[in-house]
Amino acid sequence: MDTAESIATTRARPSVGPTPPPGRSAQSGASVTALVRPFGHPLGHLDLLESLAIFIIREVAAESERPVLLFSGGKDSAVLLHLAAKAFAPGKMPFPVLHVDTGHNFPEVLEYRDAQVATEGARLLVAKVQDSIDQGRVADPGPVASRNRLQTTTLLDAINANKFDAAFGGARRDEDKARAKERVLSFRDSFGQWDPKRQRPELWQLYQGSVRPGEHLRAFPLSDFTELDIWQYIRRERIALPSIYYAHERRVIERDRMLLAESEWVQPQGDETVEVATVRYRTVGDATLTGAVRSTAATVEDIIREVSASRISERGATRGDDRFSETSMEDRKREGYF
Repeated sequence: MDTAESIATTRARPSVGPTPPPGRSAQSGASVTALVRPFGHPLGHLDLLESLAIFIIREVAAESERPVLLFSGGKDSAVLLHLAAKAFAPGKMPFPVLHVDTGHNFPEVLEYRDAQVATEGARLLVAKVQDSIDQGRVADPGPVASRNRLQTTTLLDAINANKFDAAFGGARRDEDKARAKERVLSFRDSFGQWDPKRQRPELWQLYQGSVRPGEHLRAFPLSDFTELDIWQYIRRERIALPSIYYAHERRVIERDRMLLAESEWVQPQGDETVEVATVRYRTVGDATLTGAVRSTAATVEDIIREVSASRISERGATRGDDRFSETSMEDRKREGYF
């Protein structure tokens, strides 16, 4: 029996568990670690995070009729895809993978997306923002303007068209204060909107995932991971990532205190200049709004050391879409964003 199954079994039969050593009683509220392994052999924190994430994935898959996994090609969705594959091994994942394509992508990420999804044996669905523009669902912002906010309409249309009632996402609580107050299961109404005042309690990792027709939920199995946990788990599991996560030389333009990669959508404006710098990316998003950081971290070990010393989240450091206002993330989530 694997760890996640042990948790599920313990949840169903709370009286079953290891016998406490002499002088130590089993108390209500004891850690999950104590319930799944003897006290002399506790789980490491990555084992516990993995077990809970797999438990959540299995619970939601069991309660939902048509779940889907949202995949951006970034490090968090790579870990989520790995966990989903692990949750149902040796069988295949019982749900498809959905990528919302803005059309402003890093080529390395698209190559990685196709290769990694194929490696895991999953079915890939691609919802394109350009199709939403062509159909008149959203206004065309122009050839070089950001399409990040337009993803919401494309995502909700894909969910409705495929009748998905649950969507797994790779969001973590440490990324942004709006995500910090969102529960593991985030319920969306028939318009795809999130109301933080109508969240359901999740005491003792008990999740109630039923939704009414026309509504759906978003599930975030990585909620308790931090950026450092993600990289430590990537090291342990040897998860492949797009090459842009590691130090490399790139032509960049400094704009709004961010280093944007020169591309067909990002060109120098005014007195801006292009420089060749050694950089890497801490997060992946729309190329028009995702900045690189100066770094020489070329290996996972180097990145772990770098992240350990960082005092700002990757979104706060490199995502222009989160700089519009103090509540930009929450405003977008209320509209139906990831």
